[in-house]
Amino acid sequence: MDATKKLTVSALTELIRETLEGSFPTVVVEGELSNFRPSSTGHLYFTLKDSSASISAIMFRNRIRSLSFEPRDGMLLRARGSLSVYAQRGTYSIVVEEMERAGEGDILAMLEERKRKLAAEGLFSEERKRLIPRFPETVGVVSSPTGAAVRDILNILKRRARGIRVVILPTPVQGVDAGEIIARRIRQANFWKLADVLIVGRGGGSLEDLLPFSDEVVVRSVAASKIPVVSAVGHEIDWTLVDYAADLRAPTPSAAAELVSDNREETLHIVRTLGNELCSSIKSRIERIRLLARPFSLADLEYRFRSILQPRLVRFDEARDALLENMQEKTSELRRRLDLAKTSLEAASPLSALQRGFSVVTPLRDGKPQPPVRRAEDVKPGETLVIRPLEGLITAIAKKVN
Repeated sequence: MDATKKLTVSALTELIRETLEGSFPTVVVEGELSNFRPSSTGHLYFTLKDSSASISAIMFRNRIRSLSFEPRDGMLLRARGSLSVYAQRGTYSIVVEEMERAGEGDILAMLEERKRKLAAEGLFSEERKRLIPRFPETVGVVSSPTGAAVRDILNILKRRARGIRVVILPTPVQGVDAGEIIARRIRQANFWKLADVLIVGRGGGSLEDLLPFSDEVVVRSVAASKIPVVSAVGHEIDWTLVDYAADLRAPTPSAAAELVSDNREETLHIVRTLGNELCSSIKSRIERIRLLARPFSLADLEYRFRSILQPRLVRFDEARDALLENMQEKTSELRRRLDLAKTSLEAASPLSALQRGFSVVTPLRDGKPQPPVRRAEDVKPGETLVIRPLEGLITAIAKKVN
């Protein structure tokens, strides 16, 4: 080793920085977005990766406004920027100036295909989902026993539903074998009937970390579970296929614990309060009825009844008399109008004229009767005439017409 050519760490890092930043002033990189985490200062930190390598990236706040989409893990992106060396950590990354979508990432594409397949089989249908019991005696938790999710669930259940039994079914929540073990724990809980409701989940993580909860065998075991299942995977923005198959989705493990455990102390307080209010209301009504009934004796009741009934009987008699009187007046008026109509009808009847000695004279031509004679000129000498008095018929011959 030649000591004369020694370099300090800072000098070596500076050489690397000058080489990288000078050789790659602008690069365009295409890769899958992973470990996306916005900072409180507004900058975006993430990783771009492919099947065999990954590189850290940062996009500063003043460049974010140029984005036309919301970045999510699993997206395939095309980023333009420059390489930058962070001397304090001895790492390098891409400082992204512009970024656009280059299509869906492999993971998201795989999940979407699996989602369509399982949905077509009816595993996500609303009809098969069951209600979560309000007051379960035993809650099963399928998760890592050392994870923060289990601690949060235990703390909330202890605070809200003291005395509830919790059964931990330990399982890894990430890695290649995690999916099969999670599914096995769900089947074991059903086989041994270990709980009234199951919480299946873990804390937050990247899209790759959450993949076991989208494993087909896990989704099928959740859909086939006889015990109602609450999915509680990651944070509210995270999603897995278990969320669609579960009977209820909770945004976080803590929320899942709250959903499966109504606050028993609060519920008991509400029941007691309602019971006291009901008893007070019943007592108040009984006392009011007693006060109202106290002045009434049998004789007083009869008097009160008659005082109520008598005016109504009088009104009924008056109404009956008025109705009969009105009907009599109407009947007399109708009878008078009927007599007038009869008189008018009889006066207009041809029979009345015949009874007074008049007759109807009708010419007979070609054996057919003609209209009655109104004028002498309607008859020709020698014509046959039919004379109709009140009774019978007279046939005559017209000798002369004046």
